Amino acid sequence: MQWLSIAALSLATSLVTVNAQVGNSTAPFPSSTYPNASSPDPQAADFTGPAFSPPFYPSPWGSGAGDWASAYERARAFVAQLTLLEKVNITTGVGWQSERCVGQTGSVPRLGFRSLCLQDSPLGVRFTDYNSAFPAGVNVAATWDRGLAYARGEAMGQEHRGKGVDIQLGPAAGPLGRAPASGRNWEGFSPDPALTGVLFAETIRGIQDAGVIACAKHFIVNEQEHFRQAPEAQGYGYNITDSLSSNVDDVTMHETYLWPFADAVRAGVGSIMCSYNQINNSYGCENSHILNYLLKGELDFQGFVLSDWQAQHSGVGSALAGMDMSMPGDTLFNTGASYWGTNLTVAILNGTVPEWRLDDMAVRIVAAWYYVGRDQSQVPINFDSWTLDTFGYQHYFAEEVYTLVNEHVDVRAEHSTLVRQIGSASTVLLKNNNSALPLTGREKFTAVFGYDAGGNPYGPNGCPDRGCDNGTLAMAWGSGTANFPYLVTPETAIQNEIVSNNGVFQSITDNYAGTQIQSLASQASVAIVFVNADSGEGFISVDGNEGDRQNLTFWQGGDVLIQNVSALCNNTIVVMHTVGPVLLGNYSENPNITAILWAGLPGEQSGNSIADILYGRVNPGAKLPFTLGASREDYGADLLYIPNNGTAAPQQPFTEGNFIDYRAFDQADITPVYEFGFGLSYTTFAYSNLRVNKLNVSAYTPTTGLTSAAPVLGNSTNDTTQYELPSNFSAIPFYIYPYLNSSDLEASANDSDYGLPESTYVPAGSQDGSPQPRLAASGAPGGNPELYDVLYQVEATITNNGSVPGDEVVQLYVSLGGPYDPKTVLRGFQRLSIQPNNSTTFHADITRRDISNWDTSAQNWVISSAPKTVYVGSSSRTLPLSATLS
Repeated sequence: MQWLSIAALSLATSLVTVNAQVGNSTAPFPSSTYPNASSPDPQAADFTGPAFSPPFYPSPWGSGAGDWASAYERARAFVAQLTLLEKVNITTGVGWQSERCVGQTGSVPRLGFRSLCLQDSPLGVRFTDYNSAFPAGVNVAATWDRGLAYARGEAMGQEHRGKGVDIQLGPAAGPLGRAPASGRNWEGFSPDPALTGVLFAETIRGIQDAGVIACAKHFIVNEQEHFRQAPEAQGYGYNITDSLSSNVDDVTMHETYLWPFADAVRAGVGSIMCSYNQINNSYGCENSHILNYLLKGELDFQGFVLSDWQAQHSGVGSALAGMDMSMPGDTLFNTGASYWGTNLTVAILNGTVPEWRLDDMAVRIVAAWYYVGRDQSQVPINFDSWTLDTFGYQHYFAEEVYTLVNEHVDVRAEHSTLVRQIGSASTVLLKNNNSALPLTGREKFTAVFGYDAGGNPYGPNGCPDRGCDNGTLAMAWGSGTANFPYLVTPETAIQNEIVSNNGVFQSITDNYAGTQIQSLASQASVAIVFVNADSGEGFISVDGNEGDRQNLTFWQGGDVLIQNVSALCNNTIVVMHTVGPVLLGNYSENPNITAILWAGLPGEQSGNSIADILYGRVNPGAKLPFTLGASREDYGADLLYIPNNGTAAPQQPFTEGNFIDYRAFDQADITPVYEFGFGLSYTTFAYSNLRVNKLNVSAYTPTTGLTSAAPVLGNSTNDTTQYELPSNFSAIPFYIYPYLNSSDLEASANDSDYGLPESTYVPAGSQDGSPQPRLAASGAPGGNPELYDVLYQVEATITNNGSVPGDEVVQLYVSLGGPYDPKTVLRGFQRLSIQPNNSTTFHADITRRDISNWDTSAQNWVISSAPKTVYVGSSSRTLPLSATLS
C-alpha cells in the first residue's frame, strides 16, 4: 500500500538517472538472477520468454466450505435483503481520505451495517496514538515460536478492535523474500515458505480470535519495490507505462510462493489483498488465473479479495477476475472517480457483470464479518488517520463535517510485556567467543557506540511513516508501520543497567566522531557497537534507497565504526538492527569481536529486549530466518533496478525457481557466513534417538464433481430511474457513491469505450453461473484436505548439556530426492524450553503435502518415486539425525 499524500515523501522525490544497476551489477542485465544460479528445472530456467497468464472463468462463488458454513448462511440471509445499490456500496471504498480509516466501504444504514474500517498495519495500528509498536514480522520468524506468533497476532487484533477497526491490513507473506535487498521483506517472515506459512497462519488465527478480520497480503510474487507501480516509478524518473511483471512458472508458484497463502486460507483468513505487480503480464487484481483458479478455485478461499490501494486497473475486468472489494475506491487518490461505485451499478444493469457475481462479492465480505464475530465485537471508530488532533473534519479531503474525530483511546493494555518478550526471543546470538556473553553489568568500563544506540533527534515518530534512518532502528519505513508510544533505546537500557550497579558507562552516538570514538574505545573493558540497515516501501526514498536497499552493507558508516572500535578494544560486541541479511565481512573471524547479535526490528521495547539478552536475564534461543552470505551474488536471485523492456512493463523472470536463500546456497555448494536456522545459546544441546513412525493412510484422492450453481440472492429491477442520486441528497465532494448520475447508463458510465461489443472486454465463460467442475487439488480451504493427512510422525531426544535453562529450536528438513528438487527443504520445527541436564522430546508430523511435488500436467500434488530422507538438527547445515522415509 502507498500513501502519496504524506508530507513530501511521495512522488515528489528528485528524479534520478540510472546508467547501470546500482546493486546487482554482476547479474547480467536484463536478468535479475546471477550466473549459474538458474534452477536445474527447465520449466523455471527456461521461463524467460513473453510470459502469459492463462484465463480462468467464471470466478468461483463461495460455498461455505470448511468451518464457514454458519457464516455463509447468515451472510446469504443478510445479502438477500440488500438492494443493488447497497450491495455495490459494501464492495466499493468511499475514496481516499473521505472517512477516518485508510480505507472504508459504504454502509447499509437501513439494516444497521456500518461502513467497514480497513487499517494498517502488520505490526500495529497505523496513524493513531495510544497504541503499541510491535516487533516486525521478521522478528517473529526469528523466534520460530508458534505461541508468540499467535500472541502477537491476538494482541494486535485486540488493539485494532479497540480502535474500531474491522479489517487489519496484515500479516504479510508477500514479499516472501526472493531477494535479500527487497524493501518490504521485514513486513513478512522468512524466505522459507514453510516457516512463513506456519507463522503467517498463527498470526491470522490470533488476529481473528480477537474479533478482527485479518488481511493476508500481498498476493502474489510482489517481490520488489522498484517498478511495482508505473506512476511511482515515473516519479523517480523511470520512463515506463506499466508495472513490473513477475514471471513465474507453475511449479515454483506452487512449491514456493503459493505455499504460505495455502496455510493462510486453511487458517480461515477473512480477506486477501491482491498486489500492485503483474504476474505473467496480467495485473494482480485482475489476473483470473491467480484469483479465480489458484486462490478461489484450487485453495477454495471463502473470504474476499480486496485491492491494494490504487492497484485496481479496470472495473468489469477486475470484477469478473475475482476481486471483491475496491480500495480505497477511487481510481487514483482524491479523483472522485471510481472503476466501481457508479460504474459497477452500470455494469450490473447492462448485464456485463452478472448479478450473481455481485452477490458473491457481498456474501464473501459479510461472511468474513460474521466468521470472526464482528457482529459481537464491533465498536465505533474512535480515531482519525489524517490528524492526531481531537477535533477535525470527518471527511478530511473534502473538509466537511467538523466534529470530534479522535477520542485517544488507549488500547495498549499490558502488551509492552509481550513486545519485550518477542524482542529478546527473536535476538539471534551468532558469535560468542570464550563466553563473552552474558555480561554481568559489573564490567569495569562499558562503552556504547553508534547512531543505532541512541534516539532520533526528531523524536521516535519524527519522520512520517518512519521514513528516515535517524537513531536506533526498531521499525523500518512505509505503510507497514505504527506510531511509537515511546521507544526505549539501547543506550538508555544499557545505561540503566550499569548505573544500577554503580558502574562506569559512556556512549558516543555519532558514527563519524573519529577522534572521540578512538579515545573511548581504548578505555573500554567492553565496547558494544550498534549498527543498522534500513529499507521500506517504495513511495519513500531514504538516502537514495527507493524502498529497496541499494546494497547489503551497514548504513551510516557502520562498517567503519565497527572496525575503528574493534581495533582498539579486544572485547567488542556487535549488535545489528537490520531489516534482513547484511554482509559481515571478516567480523565472524575477527578475534577482537567477541560476540555478534542480530536483533532485527524489535519495536518499542528495543533497548530493554537487547539488555535482557546481553545481561543474561534471557538466554538467547532465536535462529536466523534467512541466510547471512559472504556476498550479494551468493543469494542467486536479486532485484531489477532499471527497466529492461523499453517503456513497457519491466520483465522479471524468476529463473532461479524454488532456489532462493538457503536452497540457493545448497544448490551452488556455497558456504554461508551463518546459515539459515543458525543461532547460539548460553548453553549447549545434544540430539539423539531419532524415531520415525509411518502411519497407515489411504491413497490420495483427487477432488472430482461439480460445484453448485451460483446463488442468486437478488433480482434487481432494470428501471434505471430507481438508482439515480436522490434529488434531496447532499453529496460529499470526492466521495464514492453507488448511484447513477443519469437514468441513461452510457451517460452515467462517462466512458468513451461504452457500448463496445462484449466480446472485446468480457472473457468467455465469465458470466456463466452454472455448476462448474471442481479442481483436482481443491476440496476445502487450503486445498485438497488429503494433502494434510499425516503420513509420518517424527520424534527425537534433545538434551540440554549446560548449566542454565535454554530454548532450542529443533528443525526438520526433508530431501524430496528428485533431480530438480532443493537439497533439503524445511518441513517442521519446534521451540523447546529445556532445563539444565535434562532431556525432552521433539515431535513433528510430516504431511502428504510435505513430501509432494506439483505436477503441471495433472495440475495436482504427487509423491514422486524418488527416495525421501528426513533430517533433524539445529540449522539447515547442522543435521546430525537422519532416516529414510520408506
